Order: sequence, then structure tokens, then C-alpha cells
Amino acid sequence: MIKLHYLGMILLLLVGTANSANQNDGSTATAKATFAGGCFWCMEPPFDKLEGVISTISGYTGGKKKNPTYEEVSAGNTGHGEAVQVTYDPKKITYEKLLDVFWHNIDPLTPNRQFCDAGSQYRTAIFYHDENQKRLAEESKKSLSKRFKEPIVTEIVPASEFYPAEEYHQDYYIKNPLRYKFYRYNCGRDQRLEALWGAAGK
Repeated sequence: MIKLHYLGMILLLLVGTANSANQNDGSTATAKATFAGGCFWCMEPPFDKLEGVISTISGYTGGKKKNPTYEEVSAGNTGHGEAVQVTYDPKKITYEKLLDVFWHNIDPLTPNRQFCDAGSQYRTAIFYHDENQKRLAEESKKSLSKRFKEPIVTEIVPASEFYPAEEYHQDYYIKNPLRYKFYRYNCGRDQRLEALWGAAGK
């Protein structure tokens, strides 16, 4: 009886372990996507509203200086671009969908500038985290090039160190909605996006 009791306990433990493994197998897996599209304030909202996106972080990437500040990046001396890093659930949203949203929220035809913001720190870029992201990004860029007569200047480059921007930049459109809307309107962002993609493209 004692042996059977212990055998039952072992079986219960094994079943419980297997169930736990099945519950955790990929259920909490997330992925990252990093995009530069000019002012990072304006790049958070289109991703935040997508089902499957867990978080967006404004920051700096693609440069050489460690731990750059906003003042240093905005001066254009560090090589970084303003960017957003998107954490998402691949089971709920695809990288292809993120790429589509990215393209429709930038001007891919103008180098080192996005709307009213000029300089390499406002360049557009896709920072891929693996070879699959690289392939999908290149395919989407090639497909998109058929839409425009001008060349697409958006870079597709390996992801490098990403430095989160200062806290006051995070969720700026939520914290300062009036200032955000004023900036966005005066920068001509929506007008240019509509000219590029149409009213339904944004």
C-alpha cells in the first residue's frame, strides 16, 4: 500500500509538471520590433492601438555614443535616430502587420527628414532583430517600391543597442495630448501622410 501511495504521488507530480510545461510552452513568448520614423512621439500611437502589441518604448538607436541624452541626439552628433521599440505577441499579431503600419505612418521617400524635423536623427529605418525580420522587411520594401516613382530611402539595418528615452518622452501623446496634437498638426505630418497613402492609409 505504501509503494502504491508513493507511486500515485509520483504520477500526480509528473502530470502536474507536464501540464505546467504545456501552459508555459510559448504562451508567454514575445518578440521585439524596432522602427525609426521621425519623432518618436508620433510613432507610439499607431502601434499602441494594435491588438497583440504589448508595449512601445521611445528611444534612441543606430548610433555610437553610449547612453545618449535627448539633447545630444537631437543635436545630430551621436549618429542615433529617434525610434520606437515594440514588444508584441507573435501569436496575436504578425511582423508583416507591424511593417504595414510602420510604412503607412512615415514618409519613405525623404532622406534624413520626417515632415518638419530635419537631420539624420529623424531618418527612417527598420532595425531587424533576426534574419526572418530582415527578409520580411526587404520583401515589403521591394513590394512597396512599385507604388512610388521615387526611390524608397528607408534603411533596413541590424538592430543595435536601444536606449530608452527620458521618461517624459514615454507616452507623450497621452501625458500631453494638447501639446502633442499641436506639434503634430504644425509639423504637417498628417497632411503628408494623406498625400502619400490616402485618407484611409494612416
